Amino acid sequence: MNAGLGQTKIAEILGIQQTVYSRYERGFQTILLHFPVKLADFYNKSTDYILNLTNEINPH
Repeated sequence: MNAGLGQTKIAEILGIQQTVYSRYERGFQTILLHFPVKLADFYNKSTDYILNLTNEINPH
């Protein structure tokens, strides 16, 4: 799902440090609610897909 982007670029999109994003990815820190929404918008995916609640990219 990262579209070839590294943690540094995704962290930049979210406006956070790469180390903070890394902690989100590894489950060491809870992600703030607005970040999944921002990522869903960036990747043009549903928030359910971003949060791994569905395998459907854009459920209806």
